Parts: sequence; structure tokens; C-alpha cells
Amino acid sequence: MSLDFLVAGCSGLVGRTLVEHLKNLGADVLGISSKDADLREYLEAENVMRKLKPKVVIDAAARVGGISYNNQYPVDFLLDNIRIQNNLMQAAHVTDVKKFVFLGSSCIYPRLAEQPIREESLMTGPLESTNSAYAVAKIAGIELLNSYRKQFNREWISLMPTNIYGPYDNFNQDRGHVVPALISRFHEAKVSNQKGVKVWGTGNARREFLFSRDLADAIIFCIENYNEEGHINIGTGEDVSIRELAYLISDEVGFKGELQFDLGMPDGTPRKLLDVSRIRDMGWKPRVSLREGIRETVKWYQETSNRRA
Repeated sequence: MSLDFLVAGCSGLVGRTLVEHLKNLGADVLGISSKDADLREYLEAENVMRKLKPKVVIDAAARVGGISYNNQYPVDFLLDNIRIQNNLMQAAHVTDVKKFVFLGSSCIYPRLAEQPIREESLMTGPLESTNSAYAVAKIAGIELLNSYRKQFNREWISLMPTNIYGPYDNFNQDRGHVVPALISRFHEAKVSNQKGVKVWGTGNARREFLFSRDLADAIIFCIENYNEEGHINIGTGEDVSIRELAYLISDEVGFKGELQFDLGMPDGTPRKLLDVSRIRDMGWKPRVSLREGIRETVKWYQETSNRRA
């Protein structure tokens, strides 16, 4: 069997969206999840590569979660993510995979990096403590991929997306990222006629958000147009406060109650906005606005919630 695209982590938000996007483009693509292979075990990763013989591997497999989940389980986040990415890259190397795409995260940058954050800001200051274990794992992945390029002349690339959201996200209120967690919380409050909803932190922290389908499009664009050592940022170049985001989501959900900001909970990094001038200069930009993306995500969540009920 020979395959054009293999997407590792196809049960997650990015992986599932990417498989759908590639299929819509008519590509020969297959996704695998932890149900198919435990990528924390090297032999399982190598067996997948030898069996499927993909030309391009996109690593969307990772242990991910919001601030609380990251903060509670740093060992799991560090070890699992390092094992997954190390095993995938080594298995891809020994089976001579032509193109490998490593997906990182904007949390790799220093907590107080100059905004908007340029690619060159990597390792210029301390990380945000609430997700430093995950960030260190992703930084190690960038360095490992660059090392394969340097030592073995691999045409492999690292992409650093901003915060991603969309259908198929993890809507668990404790483990999910801010957008799906808030959608779930406001939907539940609306259905049960709650008078108020708590939102973590002051609401003053600012974040950038990219719709998952736009990320899928950017990944394909980079596979076709980018082949350089070092990572490249992927985002919108625009940010909003968590307060603005919360009111936007409550509006799209249709929740009419009060928003209560919990000052006893952490804000995380004060601001995180990527400098996306490099990928924009190459000719790529996102197509979906934040409101449009939130609206589509809310609609999907509410429809699937009704089917689950």
C-alpha cells in the first residue's frame, strides 16, 4: 500500500478537520488515532509507516488541553508529547518519508514576548508556567525536526499555529480550551435557565483565534510552498480580549444571563498574538472571521448536543 497523506491524530480537532479538507480536495489520505496505534510506543509508529508508506506525514497527534488540565498533569503533557513526536519522526526517517509536517503551538513563545510575536522570539525569555511542560515538548519537536533537516537533508517543516477552534473540538469544560469550554458552559446555562456563568480570570488577557478549516488550508499551502529550517507562524494577526470573546460566544449561543469573571482564577499569558507577516508575504491568509467561525462552531455543537440528548 502507498499513500499520499497520513494524518496522525485524526480524532482531534485539527486532525479530523485536516482529513476532511484533504478528502474534499480529492487527495489520497488516511487518518490514524490512538485506537489504531499507540504512538508513544516506537514499534507501533514504525509499523504504521512501513504498512502505509505515506509520502507526507502530518503530525497532529498530541495530548492537549486548557490551562487547568495543563497545570494539573505536566508530566503527562511533557512525556506523552515528546514520545509521540520522537517516535513519529524516527519512524518517518527510517522509512524515508519525503515530507513531515510538525504542528506545534504558539505557547512555545516566552510569556512576555514582544507583541506581535515573531518566529525569532523563540527561547528569548521564560515560558508561561501554566503550560510550560507542553511548550517544552513542542520546542523539543522543533529542534528535533531541524536536526533531521541538518543531519539527513530532510525536507521537513515545523508550523506554529495560534489558538485553534471549530467543530470536533473538545468541549469538556475542565479539559477543553477556552472557546469550546465557553460554548459548552453557555449552552448548558441557556438550556437550564441559569442566571449567570462564571468565566475564568479577569477577562483582560488577549488571545488570537484561528478557525480549524483555515488551519487545514494553511497546512496544505505550506506543504506546497514552504521548505525552510525553522518554524513559521500561522494565525490571523488579530486578537481579542477573553471578555470580548465571552460576550461574543454568549451572544451566538443565545445566553441572556450575566457573565461573572472569576478573579481568583489565572489569566495565563497576558497577551498572545502572532506575527504572521512571513506566511502572508508568501500569499496565504485566513478566510473565516472570528464571528463566522464561532457561529458555525456553536451551530455544530448545538446540533450534535441535540442528537446526543
